[in-house]
Amino acid sequence: MIVFRDPHDVPADFGPSVVAIGKFDGVHAGHRAVIRRLKEIADATGTRSVAVTFDRNPLAVLRPDRCPENVVTVERKLELLSELDLDATLLLTFDAELASRSAEDFVTGILVDALQVATVLVGQDFRFGHGGAGTPELLRRLGPEHGFSVEVVDDVFLDGSDRRVSSTWIRELLMDGDVAAAARVLDRHVDVRGEVVHGLKRGRELGFPTANLSASVDSFVPADGVYAGWLVDHHTGLRHRAAISVGTNPTFDDVLERQVEAHVIGEQDLDLYGHDVTVEFVERLRGMVAFEGIEKLKDQMAADVTDAERVLARVSG
Repeated sequence: MIVFRDPHDVPADFGPSVVAIGKFDGVHAGHRAVIRRLKEIADATGTRSVAVTFDRNPLAVLRPDRCPENVVTVERKLELLSELDLDATLLLTFDAELASRSAEDFVTGILVDALQVATVLVGQDFRFGHGGAGTPELLRRLGPEHGFSVEVVDDVFLDGSDRRVSSTWIRELLMDGDVAAAARVLDRHVDVRGEVVHGLKRGRELGFPTANLSASVDSFVPADGVYAGWLVDHHTGLRHRAAISVGTNPTFDDVLERQVEAHVIGEQDLDLYGHDVTVEFVERLRGMVAFEGIEKLKDQMAADVTDAERVLARVSG
């Protein structure tokens, strides 16, 4: 997938294209449905498939007091979009200049002139241009003049649910620690990626060595607690079963920042320091609590590992 970071980067002979516009935060099941439809049209018409998105949530500029935390970083978003076999993504810098651009100028300058758009796909609630004046109805009015059609994509609902798939819902589930439900909304495992760094080595002293991720990770971290999941080592390509802890280690009360640490099940001497890893969350086992004494903590950690093994055996089987 080609990534264009400015409309002027798009070659003059790139189009025609089919374009889906949106924030694509998390690249969840709803986004994936839009991309599938995008590719269907592109394949049927022999055009390029393109996602147009932004380098930040527009609210970060328009209403920073109301801007939620992103589900994923912008680089992770690009990685996820690339996995969907798009021809290109145009990543627009959402700044004051773009925010002040009229909806009509957005259509002509970006969609028509740069991408030679043949079909535009948007959600019913999508707004663009200065003051949010751009709507699906405006696109439909401009389409005949500029030679493109418009398809408004319906909201996506999970089986048995009357709530539409959204990034807001995902954030709520992650704040509750419900990574299993969040995975259904995302249509993939909840995961975070980062570098393994040195910690206090307390897990090793307790008999359960952990890989501590740096504070800088690429996704929204679930609620404090203990989880069953996987650790993927991008250095070796190996995928390990893991019991994962998120929080500040309240038993010792000396960890100042929340951290993600993963104990690789069945491994005592695995050296992961400096490795780029992804931690995938499958199911929450329990909340984070303080224990009275080291022995009770060790007993609970052993039980957590057993529970994680049971969960992973079930989902793998």
